[in-house]
Amino acid sequence: MPSAPDIRSIPAEATYALRHQVLWPDMPLDYVKIENDAAGHHFGAFQQKELVAVISLFVEGTEARFRKFATRPDCQGQGIGSALLRQVVEEARRLGATRIWCDARQDSTGFYARFGMQPTGDVFYKGPIAYVRMIL
Repeated sequence: MPSAPDIRSIPAEATYALRHQVLWPDMPLDYVKIENDAAGHHFGAFQQKELVAVISLFVEGTEARFRKFATRPDCQGQGIGSALLRQVVEEARRLGATRIWCDARQDSTGFYARFGMQPTGDVFYKGPIAYVRMIL
């Protein structure tokens, strides 16, 4: 089993390549950029000094949303994404958030449920991909 990832704050720009590779490889790179990336808190998980997972956190008052959560496919299923999500939830709470949510790809809802997140609302689509809002 791999060692625990080194999780640290990174600039928004450092998330773009992995966001693109994992989430929307068939779209232009600009598609994975978020209008308010400059206002977010961005985190990366590193294995052997290589960036293998990213997530971006946006906090407004007592509400936090995480977005563009991506783990390199060859690193999935190893606990790296779980460690990254745990740290981001902890950071959101440290920043005063009492409600944490994301728009999750429908095929990933089981992963988020393991963290106590619950689906809310109707399924919606971004292009051909089904999403559901998950709330903690």
